[in-house]
Amino acid sequence: MMGPMKIYTKTGDAGETGLFAGPRVRKNHPRIAAYGDVDELNAVLGWVRSMDPPASVEALLAPIQHDLFAIGGELATVDLAKLHVRFNGPQRIAALESAIDELEGGLPPLSQFILPAGAPVAAALHVARTVCRRAERSVVELDAAEGTTISPDVLIYLNRLSDLLFVLARSSNSQLGVADVPWQQPVGDKNG
Repeated sequence: MMGPMKIYTKTGDAGETGLFAGPRVRKNHPRIAAYGDVDELNAVLGWVRSMDPPASVEALLAPIQHDLFAIGGELATVDLAKLHVRFNGPQRIAALESAIDELEGGLPPLSQFILPAGAPVAAALHVARTVCRRAERSVVELDAAEGTTISPDVLIYLNRLSDLLFVLARSSNSQLGVADVPWQQPVGDKNG
């Protein structure tokens, strides 16, 4: 059994950090940005869960946080053969798609753009959606970096997750009796 771990190691004080079972890299390395953005997304979802979201939303977010932790582990690992816990992409992507289809079936179709607003939990889900899109961009950048290969399932999952977070925001507003806020053309816009 491991003893207590210190939160500080002082090994990153010079702007480098260690990858799981791998080399030390600068803290601005694309791999660090990718798993850092996934970690931020996970933290935002924890914040959303602290807001007492509707039970149907909570039931979806809890396993997603575990997925994101596993994805972060994959992104932090150069040699995936050394990683003992792997993300089950196809099964979890199918679960997200199923949830999107089910939730969308209970919502009125969108006929115009909506603002990221509404009930506090819905607004927080919109924040999570934007962080998810940034994480997706960071993973794409890492995938494009020389010598890296990212599982396509990670990219697909993040893409579906951002869609789900949008639908969850709308569903939360609906369940809480708060209308989505439609976007309106700015007054005085020459195109309007």
